[in-house]
Amino acid sequence: MSGQDGRVPDLLRVRELLTDAGYTVAGVRELLGPVAGGALARDEIVPALRATRGGSPLEALTRLFWLQVPVDAASLKMDALLDAGLVEGAGGELRARLRVEPLESVDGDGHAGYAVSDLKIRPGSGRVPAGDHVVGTGGASANLARLAIHRAVDNVLDVGTGCGVQAVHLAARNPGARITATDVNPRALDLAAMSLALSGEGAPPEFIEGSLLEPVQGRRFDLIVSNPPFVVAPPDGRRFTYRESGLPGDEFCRRLVAAAPAHLNEGGYCQLLANWLHVDGVPWDERLASWTDGCDAWIVQRDVQDPAEYAELWLRDSCEAGTPEYRARYDAWLDHFERQGVTGIGFGWITLRRSESPVVRVEELRHAVEQPVGGYVCDVLDGFASAAEFSTGCGRPLAAAPGLAQEQIGPPGAEDPERIVLRQTGRLRRAADVGTVAAALAGVCDGALPLDPLLAAIAQLTGMAEDEVRAHADTVLPELIADGFFS
Repeated sequence: MSGQDGRVPDLLRVRELLTDAGYTVAGVRELLGPVAGGALARDEIVPALRATRGGSPLEALTRLFWLQVPVDAASLKMDALLDAGLVEGAGGELRARLRVEPLESVDGDGHAGYAVSDLKIRPGSGRVPAGDHVVGTGGASANLARLAIHRAVDNVLDVGTGCGVQAVHLAARNPGARITATDVNPRALDLAAMSLALSGEGAPPEFIEGSLLEPVQGRRFDLIVSNPPFVVAPPDGRRFTYRESGLPGDEFCRRLVAAAPAHLNEGGYCQLLANWLHVDGVPWDERLASWTDGCDAWIVQRDVQDPAEYAELWLRDSCEAGTPEYRARYDAWLDHFERQGVTGIGFGWITLRRSESPVVRVEELRHAVEQPVGGYVCDVLDGFASAAEFSTGCGRPLAAAPGLAQEQIGPPGAEDPERIVLRQTGRLRRAADVGTVAAALAGVCDGALPLDPLLAAIAQLTGMAEDEVRAHADTVLPELIADGFFS
């Protein structure tokens, strides 16, 4: 299907209305201020209602599309909104039929576009989403947008596009790129088409109905992104298409990872968010590594929840907490996990890059990292590949990463420290215990000088044999290169 249908002229008029009013993330943030904005992040709208009582176009749009309350029809030029199907009018009031959210660029330095989705169902409303409900922006979509590579790409696939958040971000970063978006939910494709049309000019995107990579058989892309239906739920007959695939366990994510290499151009990337099961007696990292084939892979676990925490999270997400069915639904989730031997559910990022000599890294990073990760994720994978090939005899000079800090730990006044720690002040903010040799190299490696004279100088200064210094460097440097301390 194509998003370039008869609504486009109406949506262009709506875009003009939104931008003229300053309906952007920055504009709404300034309008609400920190107190009302913070409350709204917690799904409390009363402070935001108080902050938007002035009747300006920006206040009216914020109330209409973000807070989802009726506004006076006289406060807005409503014809374009009505013609585009975004609102309905009755009794002198306008009510939103759909939710329209502004998107901020992942760098936080500008407006990226708009996302059109179904109205948000808030906790306590007494309602649960319909099976084909199309959600708007959220923490997961923001995570993936910040993870996606910043390198220019020409041919992009968004698998499970939903309301089109990733497609909007990628179109904003890659003007003129060919964008294909798929989803099993035809309503999602319809709203994604509205999101792209409302967000800006560019090559007409392609929208295709279907699951996983089935709709694009035989095609290859520079970048595949997916915020997939990764939620692991019991097979009890109720399914929310936006979050659950219907496949058992984490099978949807495994199949997507396994199929992606055949759909990537050489050097192309696939990036997705995923849940994965921690199964009793099976190391989770080995299980995840077995999913990959034919690609460099960086799999990062950002969080783990026990089965009860996980069930509570997703029952709150679907506004089922407090309903008569809540206890039975909760019990069904726990029964399902117990039968499968599930001890926990991990959440994280998966980045693949098609490569002739694949390197796989599975790790856990729970701490805050520099955002957006997409600004340096290519360098991270380059580091893994460089580390696999490194030896001090290869003749390649090293450069210490910018922004390293050195900490020395020991009793006050001691001649030698008990520990030396190198710490990254940016990017992945790793810390590594190192010895004298690595610490000295971090202080002198600038990417210009060869290693041989540097290692000889360190041997002379420390009194170590040169062969001993070189052997130590050969042992520790590959891991430090893989971790981003050297390049």
